[in-house]
Order: sequence, then structure tokens, then C-alpha cells
Amino acid sequence: NDDQQEQNEKVEEMIDAGCDVLCVNLVDRTAPSRIIRLAKQNDIPIIFFNREPVWEDLMQWEDLYYVGCDAEQSGVMQGEIAADYIKNHPEVDKNQDGEIQYVLLEGEAGHQDAISRTDFSVKTLIEKEVNLEKLSYQFADWNRGQAENRMSQLIDHYGTEIELVISNNDEMALGAVEAYKNAGYSQEQRPVIFGIDGLEDALEAVKEGTMQGTVYNDNVDQAGEIARLAVDLFKGNDISKHKLKDGRYYMSLYQKVETGNVDEFLEK
Repeated sequence: NDDQQEQNEKVEEMIDAGCDVLCVNLVDRTAPSRIIRLAKQNDIPIIFFNREPVWEDLMQWEDLYYVGCDAEQSGVMQGEIAADYIKNHPEVDKNQDGEIQYVLLEGEAGHQDAISRTDFSVKTLIEKEVNLEKLSYQFADWNRGQAENRMSQLIDHYGTEIELVISNNDEMALGAVEAYKNAGYSQEQRPVIFGIDGLEDALEAVKEGTMQGTVYNDNVDQAGEIARLAVDLFKGNDISKHKLKDGRYYMSLYQKVETGNVDEFLEK
């Protein structure tokens, strides 16, 4: 319920019930101290995932870990895919003014992945010498329906001026696709749209050409690592085989998805 206090109480109930390992997707990544204190008092390791605690909090106790991805890498890859596509398709610049007018759909205010994906996707496009003009940034809470609503408003305001949509995740990118479908725009009239995550719906959209690319987030690898690490922590096994960065972090690698290789990911 987006309530850190409620999550703290749930963790306390789990500890009272006798759990051996905690796997926690924090509500507020900056406020894990009570959960950490409870776990430490009861000698229960924590594997954090999705929302990465700040370094100082992860250093509060030796049995704290994080499983996730490097959000910066996903932003860089998204920027690289978009830059390559734009350079190979000059028709993206519909008004031929030498700039790409873009909007950006952001996931969640304060979420470290949203901040990194936003910053590094735009920064990479600029480094790749794509001239950009920002029309709007909109928060849509990682949600397809909210993104569709936000995008519909942007379409009403900017019409065909929008040449590029950068989205922090695929759900919001797919919401943008729906907004253009509902607005009656032909594929030629639409901007190019890029997401992150590699959801099956997004992979299908890349294959059919309604999205131009995404970045595959290997959630299966992350879920598997959470399970493997939890079992080894419970059994007291040597966790050095997990090759954790700084003894704390497991980071899955992102992969670029474009029209040319999308079938490989659809087969996974």
C-alpha cells in the first residue's frame, strides 16, 4: 500500500512467526533502518531487491544483501539503441529541423532506477550527437494506464510535434503505443518509442514495429539468485560462490533488444 510503516509491521509479524531469511522490496529505499534493526536483533539475513538501499544502510550489518540490476546500464543501452535507430532512420526527424523533439515517461518520483534511467538515456543520446529538444517529462508510476492517459494529453497538446518517446519501462511505453492507436495516428505519423524491461508484450511490439526497441531486464536470473542466496544463507553455506560485488551486491546484466534480435528474446 506504499506505506513503509505497514511494511515494517509485516516484517515484525514475519520475524515473530519464525522466518529464517527476509526478502524485501522496500517501500522507501531511504528508510530501512527499523527492518534492519529487527533483523539484526533476531539474526535474520535480509536480501533486498528492486529498490536498492543506500550504501550506508547496507553497511549497517554484515548480513544485508541486494539483488538487482544496474539502472545506469539500462539507461545507457536505451540511449544507444535510440541513437542508432535515429541515425539509421533520418525520417524520425519529421519536421527536418535537425532536432528530435521528445517526451519522457518517468516511473516514480525518487526511485533510483527512474532517476538513473532518465539521466543516462538522455545523456547517452546527447553523447551520440543526437540533437534533442525536450517537450515534456511526465511521471506515470511505471503504469500502462497512467502512461496512456499522460500520453493522450501530450498528443492533444503537441500533436505530430513529438518525434521520440523515451520510457523508463515497457509498461509505460506500451501505454504510449495505446494512446497513439486510440488517437487514430498511422504508424508513419507516430514517434519512435523505446522502453526498458523486455516484457513479452513489448517484445511483440518491437517485432510488429509499434515500438522500436527495449532493454531486456533478466528478472528470471534475479529471482533465481534471490532463491539460491536465500537457501545458502539458511543452510550457512559459503556464499563466496555467488561472487557478490563488495560482498553485498548481485547485479544482472541488461541486454539490448532491437528488431534484428527480438526473436531471440521471444523464444526465451
